[in-house]
Amino acid sequence: ELLETVSKGGGENAIFRHTQRNKKLFVRERLKLLLDDESFLELSPLAGLNMPYGDVPAAGCLTGIGKICGVWCVFMANDATVKGGTIYPIGVKKQLRAQEIAMQNRLLSVYLVDSGGAFLPLQSELFPDKSHGGRVFYNEAIMSAMRIPQVAVVCGSCVAGGAYVPTMAEETVIIDKIGTLFLAGPPLVKAATGEFVSPEDLGGAKLHSEVSGCSDHFASSEKEAYECIRNVISTLNYDPLPEEVIEHDSPLYSSDELLGLAPQDYRCTLPVKLILSRLTDGSRFQEFKANYGTTLVTGFGHMEGHLVGIVANNGELSHDASLKGSHFVQLCSQRSIPILFLQNTAPHTAEPTSISQAHSNRLKAQASMMAAVACAAVPKITIVIGGCYGSESYVMCGRSFSPNFLFLWPNARVALVDSRHFSTVPQAGDNDCTGDESELKHLKEKLEEESSAFYSSARLWDDGVILPQNTRKV
Repeated sequence: ELLETVSKGGGENAIFRHTQRNKKLFVRERLKLLLDDESFLELSPLAGLNMPYGDVPAAGCLTGIGKICGVWCVFMANDATVKGGTIYPIGVKKQLRAQEIAMQNRLLSVYLVDSGGAFLPLQSELFPDKSHGGRVFYNEAIMSAMRIPQVAVVCGSCVAGGAYVPTMAEETVIIDKIGTLFLAGPPLVKAATGEFVSPEDLGGAKLHSEVSGCSDHFASSEKEAYECIRNVISTLNYDPLPEEVIEHDSPLYSSDELLGLAPQDYRCTLPVKLILSRLTDGSRFQEFKANYGTTLVTGFGHMEGHLVGIVANNGELSHDASLKGSHFVQLCSQRSIPILFLQNTAPHTAEPTSISQAHSNRLKAQASMMAAVACAAVPKITIVIGGCYGSESYVMCGRSFSPNFLFLWPNARVALVDSRHFSTVPQAGDNDCTGDESELKHLKEKLEEESSAFYSSARLWDDGVILPQNTRKV
């Protein structure tokens, strides 16, 4: 339901104004004209959901991965039905994450620009810092130096910071009567100089194609513009990755059964192999150190024909389990095998733990596995299938350990601690029992709200919430 709401952008009225009054295509229609087929992985579609500065559950910026002319591309497309495509802090974060994916995986970048620039009332959260809006342009320059092609379509108003995105791309198409490009639009010109100038005269398609040279291609319609971009991509000499058609088996057990197996509670003793048997080709799994450190399951399997190393939580990450994980991750790195982490970490109780030899040894073993995970020079993909708590989320390649991708199942919980660990009964003899209990209840409610998968995805702590049965495809 949330994805359906987000797919409507700024809502029916905004879409009507965008398509009927302004004669522009909706952002998702634009993508359909560009892509080879329907295979498109939208990234973090719930970003901005219920954030304090927006009344629309969308970031005003759609990002994703798909193919044009057989070449894998990252797309960054403004949705002008959400606040006129104006950039909010979450929109900047979303665009920077898409560029990070493009750089890490050397994917061609396509920008569909239709933006009113930065949302001025939030400029302090958008402009000054290293991870703010200017980083988008810095990344464009760095990607060009890395010989990662970038192309852009000016398919609406590109004002202020929005104007630099297409001008820094390698080739740009601008659409007549629809695309405009300027640092300050006609209203600001009028306010500053008293002069009235039309958008077309100030920064229209003819001006930038014939006079300024900011645009490389003139298109008389949106359809023509996307055909032009497809032609441009076909001449970039950026060969598509050779993709062999790999014959593969489906799991012996239906992936739809994952809906009933998704853990609601880390205390559930569901064996993780029940989940693996619904993910791997033919339900085959070659386990590594099967009888040692059994609270972590490690081994090799295939996903849609691709060999992967699998590291999956099966209980508390003990000393032995951490050593096994460290060993297995190093093997995958040595053999250049991508690693899939399935997180369902078991948080420790909030009560103080006595410093014992066993506790110290476990810390040391977990630190060893952290180092192995951080230094493994292979693609890493993390799926949070249950809980993602505390230090074990680092060991299992959580967001701070930079997995290539991180996705959540809807039931996932992301937090430093699990609120269910807190005692609700105040200590005997406490004079302020009622106050303590009220404070504790408030803290538990706050932790409960902030640990949901949707709270996480709204803030771009991941690359999206996915349905369990779609895990293999994603």
